[in-house]
Amino acid sequence: MFTINTLIARVSVVFAVAAITGCSSTPTYPPAPIQAPPPVSVDPRISGWNYLLGPGDSVQVFVWRNPEVSGSFPIRPDGKMTMNLIEDMQASGKTPTQLARDIEKALSKYIQEPIATVIVSGGIGPYNQQIRVLGEATDPQAMGYREGMSVVDVMIAAGGLTDFADGNKAYISRIVKENGERVQLGVRLEDLLRDGDSTAAVEMRPGDVLVIPESLF
Repeated sequence: MFTINTLIARVSVVFAVAAITGCSSTPTYPPAPIQAPPPVSVDPRISGWNYLLGPGDSVQVFVWRNPEVSGSFPIRPDGKMTMNLIEDMQASGKTPTQLARDIEKALSKYIQEPIATVIVSGGIGPYNQQIRVLGEATDPQAMGYREGMSVVDVMIAAGGLTDFADGNKAYISRIVKENGERVQLGVRLEDLLRDGDSTAAVEMRPGDVLVIPESLF
């Protein structure tokens, strides 16, 4: 049974999706390629895709022969971390190897030729690499990108489509340039998830936003 709150919530979703598309009717998007192109790197030091640390991640730092400065440390919401002997070090947006080299440089003030290793023990990376699911998924959410991730993996994590979803009008908003410019690519979720059409399976890329509109009929 619909309540007034349910109706308001669904109308809000429709308006939110319309705001993202920029118009009230659902446009036709070019289909997303089954094999996605390599992700865009905004850091010239990084080639291809590498996991970047982000707020909320936890890292295990091991400093050889110096257990007193080793340990597990969280990355704060401001992207910085504090560990033994080091305060307010920028961690977000770096690879674990880059962070390890920065830790070695900072520790060299106190330890002769420190050797550090950084291991990621939990997290979903920085916001610009997360996968986001909006609209008529059972559990809309943000999740960490994993190499080889497909739209099927994303929808399993999001719990599938709701009964009100217009799955074949879903689209992926994808970053295609270093300045953050995006394109919209159509994806046939209805055919893929409810009809088992494997030709509708597509790869995801870091920073993709999957938008699932509500059926108007």
